[in-house]
Amino acid sequence: MSQAPRRTVVVLAAGEGKRMKSATPKVLHPLLGRTLVGHVLAAAEPAGAEQVIVVVGHKADQVKAHLAEVAPSAVPVLQAEQNGTGHAVRIALEAVPDAGGTVVVLNGDVPLLRPETVSSLIEAHEAGGRGATVLAAEVPDPTGLGRIVRDAAGNLERIVEERDASPQVRAIREINAGIYAFDVSSLREALSKLSTDNDQGEEYLTDVFGLLASAGDPVGVFVAPDAQETLGCNDRAELAKLRALLRDRVNEAWMRSGVSILDPATTWIDVTVTIERDAEIDQNSQLLGDTTVAAGAIVGPDTTLIDTTVGAGAVVLRTHSIGARIGDEATVGPFSFLRPGTKLGRKAKVGGFVETKNAELGDGAKVPHLSYVGDATIGAKSNIGAGTIFANYDGVNKNHTTVGEAAFVGSDTVLIAPVEIEPGAYVAAGSAIQKTVPAGSLGVTRAPQRNVEGWVARRRAGTVSAEAAERFEAAKAPEGEISEAE
Repeated sequence: MSQAPRRTVVVLAAGEGKRMKSATPKVLHPLLGRTLVGHVLAAAEPAGAEQVIVVVGHKADQVKAHLAEVAPSAVPVLQAEQNGTGHAVRIALEAVPDAGGTVVVLNGDVPLLRPETVSSLIEAHEAGGRGATVLAAEVPDPTGLGRIVRDAAGNLERIVEERDASPQVRAIREINAGIYAFDVSSLREALSKLSTDNDQGEEYLTDVFGLLASAGDPVGVFVAPDAQETLGCNDRAELAKLRALLRDRVNEAWMRSGVSILDPATTWIDVTVTIERDAEIDQNSQLLGDTTVAAGAIVGPDTTLIDTTVGAGAVVLRTHSIGARIGDEATVGPFSFLRPGTKLGRKAKVGGFVETKNAELGDGAKVPHLSYVGDATIGAKSNIGAGTIFANYDGVNKNHTTVGEAAFVGSDTVLIAPVEIEPGAYVAAGSAIQKTVPAGSLGVTRAPQRNVEGWVARRRAGTVSAEAAERFEAAKAPEGEISEAE
């Protein structure tokens, strides 16, 4: 059985990204569910590297903390002074003195890079027995990018940074994507020969190609199948363009897998989201984080789901949800707010202008309108009337309310926790309940109604209310009878 090839991945993530004009390091800016460097690390996973080294520098502690969360096996290596890409890779290799085989170097700001492209680059490099291979792309506007210079036979001669390029070289539209595969031995030797004789006074990793070529070590070019994959990010405007490109890619992939997206231009889906066939996503919707949407569910329009599970056949419209679980065939919205800990059973309903938090609704339970449900368990087939408040907070502690199976809570009710409405019990509208309502009982706390006759005529004389009352009383008087008002 052949032994798996040895590989090391190096991600360059030390730069400040001054043009981002941000307190956040450039590689930590988010893009559809991952940071820039998170996308690059995901693209490198199929390489099967023995070790992944991430070169950090600017605000290294922040980057290290992020790596500990998203890629705990990656090893951060500090480049205290940013003296160029060649210097960064040399420092990275010093951290893995026993590395063998292939070294893959990736810039930390190319979030559109596909894993398939990284794998193809490595395969082409290793199959060709090369000392180095560069990922290239042909772009309509190469301004600011390093150029691929080939010889008369079409072979790679050198890579030239734009700052050091002649007008003839600047006219070349084939660019260096900043992604490479190297033979580790060839790379170590060439790095030891790098100079700082260039416009920036830095050690350029790209100079390795010229050194290897002049020494007769084979170097090559692998052209990316899609130039968009190679796009980097230098400022917020470029970040927005990358976000839109990734949105289009993600949406197209879901539509081709059997998901209906009614308006892809206004639908944003993180790369961490899972959607099953025949789900439908309506316009102006965002699916973020660890959200899952099951088959046949309808989400949107105007809906944001964060770390939310939507069951098969559920309908969620004009809703904001964080950390909720929505059961099969449940309905939510419009204008609902589901907060963390919300769990809706099968065919449960949370209607218009309802907020829930740490609330569990059993199968078929309903909270149809204008209610707040916090720290509560609502049994199957129960109905919570409009304007009901679960008063869960006493100023110090959060307390729990339990509503039993098939209970009925009338409109404009306050349930003062901790309290229990037992199965089959009713609560009269307008009540404030703070004691247990036994099963099958009716809980009532309303004060008796008292009408003060003639109050409006005495206290609000001359108002539109007084005039309306006079007209009404006059209309009630039997024909031929003169009312007191006359």
